[in-house]
Amino acid sequence: MNKFQDLITRRRSIRKFTDELLKPEEVELLLKAALKSPSSKSKNPWQFIVVEDKEQLIKLSKCKAAGSKPIENCVLGIIVLADPLTSNVWIEDSSIASIMIQLQAEDLGLGSCWIQIRERFTPDNESASEYIKDMFDIPLQLEVLSVIAIGHKNQERPPFDEEKLQWEKVHIGKY
Repeated sequence: MNKFQDLITRRRSIRKFTDELLKPEEVELLLKAALKSPSSKSKNPWQFIVVEDKEQLIKLSKCKAAGSKPIENCVLGIIVLADPLTSNVWIEDSSIASIMIQLQAEDLGLGSCWIQIRERFTPDNESASEYIKDMFDIPLQLEVLSVIAIGHKNQERPPFDEEKLQWEKVHIGKY
């Protein structure tokens, strides 16, 4: 992609992936994008767990009652977590890191899907965050925001239709 505008127009959530593994340099670029993401006061409260093991991905896909199935079929899951004791805006900072990963994935021609974890629950009504914390032995003070499922696209979605932009939600000078 040559232009940022093209990148954000083409980036769509992809929920179906091929079995083709990512190259190490692609994984490195995804992680660099995460680590370069801005954060409030440069506190960088985020941390990332890289999951490539198929059995772990399948187990991770069961972290929510609905909406986490794409993890089962991806070849790379990046768990985005943060330390609320480092920054009171850890949610915002981790959200920025999550989208930076997704934009880098699109730039590489890969598909991605944000799987929301914070404030979500397993089929047994357990906190999805606690499920993941237990699974990966994550320290108590850290919170899980999302899992970004990544892989080679096994579905095509049309670019965002600019005719559907909701200009009525833009207010100039006052509401």
